[in-house]
Amino acid sequence: MKLIPLIAAGVVTLAAAVPAAHAQAGKTTAVIGMTLEPPGLDPTTGAAAAIGEIVHYNVLEGLTKIHEDGSVSPLLAESWHIEPDGRSYTFKLRKGVKFHDGEDFDASDVKFSFERAKAEGSTNKAKKAVFDNISRIDTPDPHTVILTLDQPDGTLLFRLGESTAVILDPKSADSAATRPIGTGPFRFESWAKGSAVTLTKWDGFRDARNVKLRRVTFRFINDPAAQVAALLAGDVDAIPRFQATQSVQQFRNDPRFEVRVGGTEGKTILAINNRRKPLDDVRVRRAIAAAIDRKALIDGAMDGFGTPIGSHMVPSDEGYVDLTGVNPYDPERARALLKEAGVTTPLNFTLTLPPPQYARKGGEIVAAQLAKVGINVKIENVEWAQWLSGAFKGNFDLTIISHVEPLDIMIYANPEYYFGYDSRAFRDLMAKYNASINPKERAKLIADAQRMLAEDAVNAFLFQLPQVSVSNKRLKGLWSSSPVFANDMSVVHWQ
Repeated sequence: MKLIPLIAAGVVTLAAAVPAAHAQAGKTTAVIGMTLEPPGLDPTTGAAAAIGEIVHYNVLEGLTKIHEDGSVSPLLAESWHIEPDGRSYTFKLRKGVKFHDGEDFDASDVKFSFERAKAEGSTNKAKKAVFDNISRIDTPDPHTVILTLDQPDGTLLFRLGESTAVILDPKSADSAATRPIGTGPFRFESWAKGSAVTLTKWDGFRDARNVKLRRVTFRFINDPAAQVAALLAGDVDAIPRFQATQSVQQFRNDPRFEVRVGGTEGKTILAINNRRKPLDDVRVRRAIAAAIDRKALIDGAMDGFGTPIGSHMVPSDEGYVDLTGVNPYDPERARALLKEAGVTTPLNFTLTLPPPQYARKGGEIVAAQLAKVGINVKIENVEWAQWLSGAFKGNFDLTIISHVEPLDIMIYANPEYYFGYDSRAFRDLMAKYNASINPKERAKLIADAQRMLAEDAVNAFLFQLPQVSVSNKRLKGLWSSSPVFANDMSVVHWQ
């Protein structure tokens, strides 16, 4: 969710010399550029994805770890056993693990963290989806945790690898937003508000000998032109989620840099308020979807970076089905659907746009495309706080947003969610999906769920948010794709 203004085209002369390989190989520090500064550093109480970009897997760890390819492996848990009914998970924990303040890690910390996440008043964004489904937490010994679920959850091991499930110690949990203390390879050093967060290597980490960096600084640069300048000047070593996509070729042509393009969990959508007339008519929503040329939108707003999607999953998700053909670009069909719905054109709506380029620039393209079929939109640009207090509370007609949480199709089973999709059939389908532990049945059900959202045209599904990474070519180990928003610095090193 980031803003990318245009940068004037032109020839750039690169005067800086390519640094000597041996000089880079000896470096033990790295400066990573980020677009957004998080409001706090506790991902178990704050919703901002930028929190995890700094602390997840670096300072704070969970029972499992999600890798760049989306696979899951043990982290603070050594192993686990799942009962055949899918409702009981027994985790064996690593021994000898300590928190940065010297406190021992054991089963009581897991129990505390998960009970805190599911407690009344918890602001953990996974409270409803994950923690409220945990009916019991047993700790028969200091290195065993047994989770009993109300309903089977085939995604639980993945969910426990997200930043919302990191383990905190009771003694330091209350101050985690300003001074997080975890079990990870780096410890929090400082936060210069408005500028940067600095982490330093923790020599007490269980695998410290394989952590090559001694200091990592996350520097906040929200202006795309400034991101370009910082990279060229060597003020930052990498920007894993580079915003100035129109400058990508410039960096591809520069021998000092490596450019990699991957994907994220960002499902970029034109969200539609299903509660408001005439948007409560599926024919009107289908007309809106048919009026949008996804390719032109990706080319115009994202400089060609992005993959079209037809429902609320991305191609890297397990069980993804390509449904872009359900509501293809077809202006004539859009006009026919509006006529069939009996609405008088031109229809007039407000299109609310938060700051990122995919929204602001994309909104202009969408508005022009809708106008061609008799739908006029008034663009309303808002800041994030306004979007969260307005559109996200249901006060909108249309808005463009990218949902970056992984495997979040369950939001459509909540009629109170901001776009107001109220379908008993979808809720029943997702209940069957969550209750099933049969892989073939789950694959069929999740495919059916995607198709239902596409056919109901709940929203106009646009494209997968890309991840464009630009880095010093000798800095190795950064992710090129993000199944979760994290920068795992434990394996990053200079070549």
